[in-house]
Amino acid sequence: MVSVYRWCLAPDGLATRRQLRAMDLRPGGQDVVAELQRPRRHRGPLVAYLYRIDRAKPVRPMTPARWAALAKANTARRTCPQCRTDTGYVIPPTLGTCVTCAYPEEQRAA
Repeated sequence: MVSVYRWCLAPDGLATRRQLRAMDLRPGGQDVVAELQRPRRHRGPLVAYLYRIDRAKPVRPMTPARWAALAKANTARRTCPQCRTDTGYVIPPTLGTCVTCAYPEEQRAA
């Protein structure tokens, strides 16, 4: 059974994933210990899961292979699938292509 606390009233020694990351830690496979709930109008409560800080493990360091994989993934996000150019920005998923390919009429007018 997971303990439930109101927003900002959790005991010391517990942290969210973001708070752990700010301390260069990760949950490390441990289960959720508690959750914070903030009531909202007209919807269910906003929930944040908490982990024990003393059981958290250090963040794994980035290896050269992981840096290379990250660079490759970011390049793929910037490459237009239609014209195959590196746009220099992350292509919006709503467009699916670079701005030039998405709106060719406006590019000719300019």
